[in-house]
Amino acid sequence: MTQQPAAARAAGTRTVLVVAHTGRDAAVRSARFAVDQLAAAGLAVRVLAGEAAEIARPAAQIAATPAAAVDGAEMVVVIGGDGTLLRAAELARPAGLPLLGVNLGHVGFLAEADPEDLSEVVDQVAAGRCLVEQRMTIDVTVRANGSVTATTWALNEATVEKSARERMVDVVVEVDGRPLSRWGCDGVVFATPTGSTAYAFSAGGPVVWPEVEALLVVPISAHALFARPMVVSPDSELAAEVIGGPPGRPYPAGLTGGATPGADGQTDASGAVLWCDGRRRVDLPAGARVEVRRGARPVLLARLRRASEERDGAAPGGPEQAGGLFTDRLVAKFGLPVQGWRGQARTRLAPGPREEGRSGDA
Repeated sequence: MTQQPAAARAAGTRTVLVVAHTGRDAAVRSARFAVDQLAAAGLAVRVLAGEAAEIARPAAQIAATPAAAVDGAEMVVVIGGDGTLLRAAELARPAGLPLLGVNLGHVGFLAEADPEDLSEVVDQVAAGRCLVEQRMTIDVTVRANGSVTATTWALNEATVEKSARERMVDVVVEVDGRPLSRWGCDGVVFATPTGSTAYAFSAGGPVVWPEVEALLVVPISAHALFARPMVVSPDSELAAEVIGGPPGRPYPAGLTGGATPGADGQTDASGAVLWCDGRRRVDLPAGARVEVRRGARPVLLARLRRASEERDGAAPGGPEQAGGLFTDRLVAKFGLPVQGWRGQARTRLAPGPREEGRSGDA
């Protein structure tokens, strides 16, 4: 688990930040319960100033600023849906704090626990028994007229989208400095494995297990013969260049080698917008370039130590167990049919009289 600063350790304090979706009554009730129970377990508990009116309890400290909220903390407990966890990630990522989500949303793929697990969450946080996983992020750079106009990041995805409902956005997608294809489309999703179950999934992309290191490129409703979702190296550098300009005029240098727009005029200065995790927006003029690469800093997600991990011989949190837990999560979140599954037998009986000698049967 992430270590606290020396001053905090010397004082013998352990601090947890609680972030909640205060627009949901169930989340507010759960957050108050968590604050009370964590404080009763001997931890210092902080809440954000903007949420204090709804969830602050007598034992809670109110953090006046985001920087004060994470200073010296060891974990962020997030009570809400994936949107709340993505909001909390903006606080936790720079400080290197793990996030432990309790799902009060609809799907909650990023959350580790459900409301009925809240007592176990408190127990494991208080005991320092939670496991921590690193999740890949992406760093995003926007350029216009050769200059950097914005830099941002995402845990799930960066999406270049059309800004007007009645128009398509015209983009050329690039992989490792080479043009891949030009699409007239509703947008393009650049996603991490964590984001493969979010917007990329809705756009028809593949589900990628979190421990797989890869980047995803998923076109949205592309009007093109080749517009398949693609999985590329985690070390690849991806880009999308927004095409635009009056019909018949060459594109700016560096976009398509000076090719001219189609006669249908679909490329006529159709504006675009960049969204990162559905939270951070950058407007993209015609000719803008969005560059995506593996993030320099991951997001840390905490998860509970399951009883099965302590019974099995494998090391807790190993790749095999992590993959199995994600498989279970897929089945639970999407209600996938698994009736009839028997699994691999843990023990095998010696062959009986009717089983011996069967290898020679036709």
